[in-house]
Amino acid sequence: MNRRVILWYLGISMLFVSIMMAVSLMVAFLTPGDDSRIPLLYGTLITALIGVFPLIFIPKNKDKINFKEGNAIIVGSWFFACLFGMIPFVMYAGEFSPINALFESVSGFTTTGASILNDIEALPRGLQFWRISTAWVGGIGIVTLFSMIVTGRNKSRLTDAEMSSVARQTFEGGRSVSFAQRILVTYIALTVITFLALKICGMAWFDSATTAMSACSTCGFCIKNSSIAFYNNHAVEIVLTFAMLASGINFGILFLTFVRGSQKNLFKSEPIRVFLILVAGAMVVVAVDLMVQGNCTNKWETVLDAAFQVASISTTTGFATEDTTTWPPLTIAILLVCSLICGCSGSTSGGIKIDRLVLAIKGIQVKIGRGIHPNIVQTVRVDKIVRPYEQVTDALVYICCYLIVIMICGAINIAFGLDLASGLSASIACMGNVGPGFGEVGSMANYADVPGFVKATSMIEMIIGRLEIFPVLYLVRSFSSRA
Repeated sequence: MNRRVILWYLGISMLFVSIMMAVSLMVAFLTPGDDSRIPLLYGTLITALIGVFPLIFIPKNKDKINFKEGNAIIVGSWFFACLFGMIPFVMYAGEFSPINALFESVSGFTTTGASILNDIEALPRGLQFWRISTAWVGGIGIVTLFSMIVTGRNKSRLTDAEMSSVARQTFEGGRSVSFAQRILVTYIALTVITFLALKICGMAWFDSATTAMSACSTCGFCIKNSSIAFYNNHAVEIVLTFAMLASGINFGILFLTFVRGSQKNLFKSEPIRVFLILVAGAMVVVAVDLMVQGNCTNKWETVLDAAFQVASISTTTGFATEDTTTWPPLTIAILLVCSLICGCSGSTSGGIKIDRLVLAIKGIQVKIGRGIHPNIVQTVRVDKIVRPYEQVTDALVYICCYLIVIMICGAINIAFGLDLASGLSASIACMGNVGPGFGEVGSMANYADVPGFVKATSMIEMIIGRLEIFPVLYLVRSFSSRA
């Protein structure tokens, strides 16, 4: 691998992180008495200096990035973003011990939304904005974001390395160089629309902006201790339900539907139909279960709570209006399944992704069909397009690896003191970038009292989940083969 070219691109990614940190610094300076100015100032300067160093001393290599280099840039960019993103938290201190600061940074950039903060409202506004900014940058993807300024053949190499092949299927036959631009346009438009809708619903400017950024990144970070429940505003909850669901749909499909008016739209996409049908079904079952089990004081509010929490969990956002830990067992089981499958590929949602589930189920059906009728030619079709057997295999392998990581980390969580419900749900939540689990890490709780070693393994799980496993495995294999 060419280390110089890797360092050069890592420098660009650090500059983008410093720019977002500088925006948070501006928010701090515009807020009277904000005591996060110095931490954000030092964080911005340190990150910018580290970023500009390789750009000055390492000449740009115009050669095409190979697979290993692209993969190293992806993993390295996320690792260093999380590492330098913790600087303002560490310098501010308070609840931010070094491991807590890193945990909050990793949770933000991976859009997990798991927090170690007991008093979020005590944070100054500049630091609150930086916390949400990490999520918004992580939602679009650090490398996808800085690839906007990359020219030539390496643009598509970087976006291809960061986003899975399942997510890129939307643009098959199109120009790969415009892929990242379309995703970014959709992301910004969705954030702005959500922001304006929340403002109309009565939220303050700062609250609307940060909540919109968090919702569209499907992170779930909130500037209030009791999350969205603080606002007690049904209109806000309805807007966020639609915003979360939209953010869980392939952004490429949204772009083709609402910008291009293409025939290839969300109304004809099989994975999106399956996703919306499953979510609607889960909402109905949860609402009925809450009513039957006596968790209902008002039917309208129960339906709204069910719809909001299902949308929040199934898109891996993690916003909360109720303490779901106290809900009936059937409802908890449904929410756990939602936090495993989650949204569509090409969205800001985490989890296994509905696209892989559709491929896997159809692959199993074909396998069974071939066993019964070996002479009949059967193929896997999604959206009337024949999918190669390799894609089906990839989906099955991914799901298998995903569940193995959850089981290993769940066992570690339980071994280090968490009860069964807390340990397993925390593993599912971190791997799927959902955030809240159940029990000790429920929707109205946090990860503050989780043992340090569990926090460390949870951070690793968050990054593995956000990068969709294989980039991390490729890098580990590269280093192990060299050793």
